[in-house]
Amino acid sequence: MNRFKASKFRHTEARLPRREAWIGGIRAGSVTSCGNHVKASCRWIAFNAEAAGVLGIVPLECEDGGKRTVSQLCCHSDVVTDFDFSPFDQLLLATGSADEMVKVWRLPESGQDMPGSAGLTLGPGKGSVDMLQFHPTADGVLASGAGKQVTVWDVGQQQPLTALDSHGDQLQSLAWKRDGRLLGTSCKDKKLRIFDPRASPSASQSVPGHENNKDSRLLWMGSSDCLISIGFSQMREREVKLWDMRQFSGAMLTVALDTSPGAAIPLYDADTGLLVLAGKGENLLYCFEVAPTQPALTQVTQCRTEGSTRGLAAVPRLALDVMACEVLRILQLTDTALVPISYLVPRKSIQDFHEDLFPDCAGTLPATSAQAWWAGDSQQVGRVSLHPARRSTETFSSPIIACTQLQAANASSADADTDRSECSGYSSPSSLASPGSAATSLSASTGPSSGFASSPSQKSLQSILGPSSRFRHVQGRVLHRDTHLTNLRGLSLTTPGECDGFCANHQRVALPLLSAGGQIAVLELSKPGRLPDTAVPTIQNGVAVADLSWDPFNPRRLAVAGEDAKIRLWRIPEGGLQETLQEPETVLRGHTEKIYSIRFHPVASDLLVSSSYDMTVRIWELSTGQEALCLQGHTDQIFSLAWSPDGKKLATVSKDSRIRLYEPRRSPQPQQEGPGPEGGRGARLVWVCGGDYLLVSGFDSRSERRILLYRAGALPEGPLSVLGLDVAPSTLLPFYDEDTSVVFLTGKGDTRVFLYEVTPEPPYFLECNSFTSNEPHKGFVFLPKTACEVREVEFARALRLGQSTLEPVAFHVPRVKKEYFQDDIYPPTRVWWEPALSSSTWLAGEDRQQRCASLRPANMTPVSEAPKEAPARKFVPASVYLEEKSDEQKKEELLSAMVARLGNRDDPLPQDSFEGVDEDEWRSGRGDRAKGPPGDGARGGCDSRVSPQAKYLAQIILVGAQVVGRAFMRALRQEFAASRAAADARGRSERPQSAAASRIIGISLQEAQQILNVSNLNPEEIQKNYDHLFKVNDKSVGGSFYLQSKVVRAKERLDEELRIQAKDEKEKGWKAET
Repeated sequence: MNRFKASKFRHTEARLPRREAWIGGIRAGSVTSCGNHVKASCRWIAFNAEAAGVLGIVPLECEDGGKRTVSQLCCHSDVVTDFDFSPFDQLLLATGSADEMVKVWRLPESGQDMPGSAGLTLGPGKGSVDMLQFHPTADGVLASGAGKQVTVWDVGQQQPLTALDSHGDQLQSLAWKRDGRLLGTSCKDKKLRIFDPRASPSASQSVPGHENNKDSRLLWMGSSDCLISIGFSQMREREVKLWDMRQFSGAMLTVALDTSPGAAIPLYDADTGLLVLAGKGENLLYCFEVAPTQPALTQVTQCRTEGSTRGLAAVPRLALDVMACEVLRILQLTDTALVPISYLVPRKSIQDFHEDLFPDCAGTLPATSAQAWWAGDSQQVGRVSLHPARRSTETFSSPIIACTQLQAANASSADADTDRSECSGYSSPSSLASPGSAATSLSASTGPSSGFASSPSQKSLQSILGPSSRFRHVQGRVLHRDTHLTNLRGLSLTTPGECDGFCANHQRVALPLLSAGGQIAVLELSKPGRLPDTAVPTIQNGVAVADLSWDPFNPRRLAVAGEDAKIRLWRIPEGGLQETLQEPETVLRGHTEKIYSIRFHPVASDLLVSSSYDMTVRIWELSTGQEALCLQGHTDQIFSLAWSPDGKKLATVSKDSRIRLYEPRRSPQPQQEGPGPEGGRGARLVWVCGGDYLLVSGFDSRSERRILLYRAGALPEGPLSVLGLDVAPSTLLPFYDEDTSVVFLTGKGDTRVFLYEVTPEPPYFLECNSFTSNEPHKGFVFLPKTACEVREVEFARALRLGQSTLEPVAFHVPRVKKEYFQDDIYPPTRVWWEPALSSSTWLAGEDRQQRCASLRPANMTPVSEAPKEAPARKFVPASVYLEEKSDEQKKEELLSAMVARLGNRDDPLPQDSFEGVDEDEWRSGRGDRAKGPPGDGARGGCDSRVSPQAKYLAQIILVGAQVVGRAFMRALRQEFAASRAAADARGRSERPQSAAASRIIGISLQEAQQILNVSNLNPEEIQKNYDHLFKVNDKSVGGSFYLQSKVVRAKERLDEELRIQAKDEKEKGWKAET
């Protein structure tokens, strides 16, 4: 394009497909990374799936009558951050992950299973692999970005060719020049760099890019010396800049786009010069034409999509529909679908190939090998024509992964997976933790909870959607206002991050107040309502509250940790606080610094554990008021601690990014240590899955909140699974329900509560419906299991602390048979309110477990013992409804139903079998009866011509016909009367002729349309719906004459309306001619 010549792409239009063309039924992941989250080759599409470490794989083109099968490729033990297809081998896929590994996979041909293991593994590196890109001219050369460094790999040799000099901050993008000579990067330090990897690991050029350090991208404009960068200005505006590396001191052109906060995903096509931009989380796509010679950035078109963008990818030019003038095709990844968007140039002739729109493009044969390129070979990839008749059919298969070896490996791994699946509903937990994790089948991941074998159709559906939780439809709701505590005043909202903010048991709640002296309000849950405006009785703790906790075995004892390194035990009077408490029952002294958190022992009475700034964890025997044990080994702030469910072990997580596991009665030093969350902003941990696993919530290096799952017996091996949730400043507070294995996660100041079912097998975390409130909560604490309303299928109840209110929130599972006890949701629960042993017994080395009790009310039957209900109605096969019948046939069916018990009307009459009576005599007899008086003539004729048996049979026939006829006529009269009244009421708004027809037929046009379920007066649709409704309301299949009569009258009314409309149109035609 130049200044005086119009562009051939100026009329390009973005064509959104119909929903039938979408690739639906997927669950896209919400990975926070610099990648595009979806990529495409000429054969396959890959996208980030919802499960961590899993990619969804789907064919690019439709097969088997337009159906696409979505498969899953389990790539890594952590989230997949970026991936890329080889530009030459359409089946070669490279993946990078937060587990610091790069893996190369060979995808199968269509119709085959996904590979069971990676063909090659590169790494581990020094950090999370954030970006990947294959070399554009040499086969087997791959560039990866991790942290602040870029590494160029020889994939075939599994060795790095070079490691470029470290950047000043986190990498945000990298891009190869189209001729393969140079590599460009953008970084969080706001600089753009250009490298010649074969000449030097140092940057050959560097220039300040965008003034804001938010996500930026860098693209080469083909083989030219020009570049495109996308980022944010100092005023947080999204902007596009054009650069010329020959004059790299400043941008040639800067264009401000908008002020949207989402990071932009750019796609540039060097052959057309078109640039497509879409913001993450937005539904607007921009298309620009870039002219670096002027320079100019001209907007061609923009389109608004139905779903928000999670990712964006361009389909290779060799896969475009050139005969439809499709110059570009974009794949938009949304939450539940992949939407192909075509950019077309309108031309008068679509039967010819337009050379001006489709110049020759780069082929699929590499110009050189990795070693030859590194030695200095800079040959270029040959170009091929896009003309369908001249297009090359030659394909390339990269030798870096042997196809035969992979197929054999896949076969063996598939056999092994089959053997495992026959033994268990889950695959081995180590399959995702090991470096060579395979694409295991997830079809049985609903696991033992279902108790039913999956059908092939169910397995295929689960392979597309992934495993699902039986609690996925859980619903959280705030209970009625009558149960709220309102008018709460002077609440302390500045409790330390290690504290939950407040604590509660099944009787009362303790709330720290903002008043001086560490005051604590203790409120009775059995007395909801508005608190008085006057001051309420409180506990005078004396110092600011650091943490507080109720004794699970004594609902009247409250432990409070203060900033003066002391723990005070308070005893609440029976019935609640009536006056201010100033003297504690006991004071525990021993820590030398401020205390972080305190926790009661779950099994033994009178045992309390505390952590402090003095880097120690102390266990107190409350019966004596003395310290019993002191645990050592911490080197930094202790964020959280948790007892195991059996009370034998204690786990801690600290600011030094370490998780420690103690057996306090055996040693004061940690038994195990393992890597914890990277960020130092805060962390929490809780025991899950029967005490065999640890769930830790924390932050990564980018301040993204995430949860990690560890095997308690193998902490040094690192997490089994990592799941990123969102970016927020507050630490996630986990609560684990041991009966359902559901974990609840929320933070102070959040409005959302995340729910996941935790399983000891991949994919470990099964997402459930989250709970969202209208305003942020200051705390969220769960009550004991006995507070749940079992009859409403409530399995968890919490207290939500607002600005001035305390609201109960109930979580329940929707069930149909709520009158039965749902024993699959309520297994026998642990009797938490009774200790299994005393503190002295536990310290002596003895272990006991609490008994379990059922939550089933005495008058409820378990749903597993509920009687099976018989089907209420026999359904007629669909083939019967699909039969096409004429109006005459339907009338015959209606008459047959009226005289169903009278026999076949085509059978000979009884008098036809009588002998000795001629036809003339019958005719004369009927004539005589017609002339005589009513009754006498008829009786005389019959008495002289017909036998008594014939007369008796004729009477039966007449009586039966009268009964059926009267019933049908009664139904018609009732329907006619009701319809006439409705028609009179509605007829005033219709046209005169239409209103008259409504009054005559007794039914309005609107009512007739509603009965036949038609919106437009389409004769074919009216006839089709009439045929169906007439059949399904037949008396033989459970219908009635009344319903059939309604259908018949609706059909007559619509037919009359069609006749009126046809007459009006005919009259209008006559007037126009005259």
